[in-house]
Amino acid sequence: MKTARTHLIVTATKNIVIAIALLGAVGGLSAATPGERATQQAKKLLAQMTLEEKIAQMTQADSDALKGHTDDISKYALGSVLSGGGSDPADNSPATWGKHVRGMQELALRSRLHIPLLYGVDAVHGHNNIQGAVIFPHNIGLGATHNPQLVEKAARVTAEEMAGTGIRWAFAPCVAVAQNDRWGRTYESFGESAALVSQLGAAAVKGLQGRHLSDPTSVLACAKHYCGDGGTQNGIDQGNTVCDEVTLRNVHLAPYRAAVQAGVESVMISFSSWNGQKMHGNKHLITDVLKGELGFSGFTVSDWAAIDQLPGTYKTQIESSINAGLDMAMIPYGPGQTNNYVQFMQDLTALVKEGRVPQSRVDDAAQRILKVKYEMGLFEHPFTEPSLKNKIGSAEHRQVARECVRESLVLLKNNGAVPLSKKLKHIHVVGKAADDIGIQCGGWTISWQGGAGPVTTGTTIVGGIRNAVGRGTVVTHSKDGKVASGSDAVIVVIGEKPYAEGQGDRTDLRVAPEDAALVAQAKAAGVPVVTLLISGRPLVLGPVLEASDALIAAWLPGTEGDGVSDVLFGDYPPTGKLSHAWPRTNEQVDVISTSAEPALFPRDFGLTYSNTLRTASSQ
Repeated sequence: MKTARTHLIVTATKNIVIAIALLGAVGGLSAATPGERATQQAKKLLAQMTLEEKIAQMTQADSDALKGHTDDISKYALGSVLSGGGSDPADNSPATWGKHVRGMQELALRSRLHIPLLYGVDAVHGHNNIQGAVIFPHNIGLGATHNPQLVEKAARVTAEEMAGTGIRWAFAPCVAVAQNDRWGRTYESFGESAALVSQLGAAAVKGLQGRHLSDPTSVLACAKHYCGDGGTQNGIDQGNTVCDEVTLRNVHLAPYRAAVQAGVESVMISFSSWNGQKMHGNKHLITDVLKGELGFSGFTVSDWAAIDQLPGTYKTQIESSINAGLDMAMIPYGPGQTNNYVQFMQDLTALVKEGRVPQSRVDDAAQRILKVKYEMGLFEHPFTEPSLKNKIGSAEHRQVARECVRESLVLLKNNGAVPLSKKLKHIHVVGKAADDIGIQCGGWTISWQGGAGPVTTGTTIVGGIRNAVGRGTVVTHSKDGKVASGSDAVIVVIGEKPYAEGQGDRTDLRVAPEDAALVAQAKAAGVPVVTLLISGRPLVLGPVLEASDALIAAWLPGTEGDGVSDVLFGDYPPTGKLSHAWPRTNEQVDVISTSAEPALFPRDFGLTYSNTLRTASSQ
């Protein structure tokens, strides 16, 4: 028989055990990672959702498709909206963008469960859709910097400028490993080396997502395009990458492993195929490898209407892609158009009810999307601080872009013509690209394909030259190549017109005849000729190299032309190194890695002003 004292001891002991257990439980919760907490929150919300609401989270509509139908955001509880190339507000200002995005978020919060919207844009070299935003060099230029800290810094600026318009999802970085310069998206790749792309891609992810995704100035990164888009035969966009799995893993998969390790929470699937199979239907690579082997815990998203390229009817295309592991479908078409976002939701609902798409697959996709939204803090803070728009295009941000420009320039030849003296009496600049912000920014600038002219604000190359020299130096400019008499040096700016995917594919990579003629005309003047090449890939130089006393690959430098002058006049030494081997002839482009004749310039080539070879290993 227990005494009263024994009873008290037993009771006290039980209470202590319970208290310890409770403390352990609390401690376990507090020790949980943000991802674990977000997963639990997502599961709890998922249990309250109907099948239709889960599928709506898997649906991303284009803002143009929603014109006249914006109430569909709250009606269906759509999970995401994007502004694709050209789907911009009529008044392309930061304030208008902020109002536009806020309005759509307000509609989302009116839905039954008040689930916030994810808004996405192609911010691939800065917040490049927005008038007045800082435009960085395209990735091929950033690849030439070989500087992951600078790439991360540039991505952080991009994130801050995006947050200034209320947008929290960037379809970037592109981590393609470009193998053929004929591909029109070569400039979106950091280079032809998987190691370099892995290093810089991971840095970009860290810059965009910041220390914490819940930070109001952090944006969701999206590694793209999974997998093998840079290896298509003949460099054909959306083409077929033909190789064994060992090669695919060593070359094209490696940057995704690095991006996942860096914490990327969204991955865009590629339009391209691997050995004839469209990536959007490849369950092995999406589910088994990306989500399984690599441990990717975020969500996958399709490219623009990409599921439409799978075999069969639209309904079977949906079935194939979702069962392969696609979590969110980018549907650019609206009511009244073929294969629109309403039809997608209706067809996927029917597929689940027919047993052709497992309920568990829909639950997994919706949970992944919700988990990321919780990690981003969108449920607590669906709107960004309006004052952040004051950072867009700021002097501080432009300075970072200027650093990127000067570190991206690669000195290919120098007979002592550079650095130029700031005390020269007359510098003549030749070529229409010299005073054209649109050309120096390239594609994905304000519009999808980009365009020539004053498409946004910034400093042109001529403007940068004028800013650099003293009052005693006259700087003249002619688009057509007429060389002003009495000049002490001629700077010829040549290169490609703006382009983006598809329209940028080229079979002939030789410098345009009219550009070669500009250099020849300048050479005839008998003064030093400095050639600046503005391009999204190495071009076959032909006679341009011989006619130039100095030649600099300036890539697509973006809005900060002062960065070019920093190197031209010796304020900063050239440090850039090629991230691609440079073809000697147009025929060598396709076989440059196996050609018996060496490349004109090997990968990692880059001169300093002492004309010593600077390679990546010499740092």
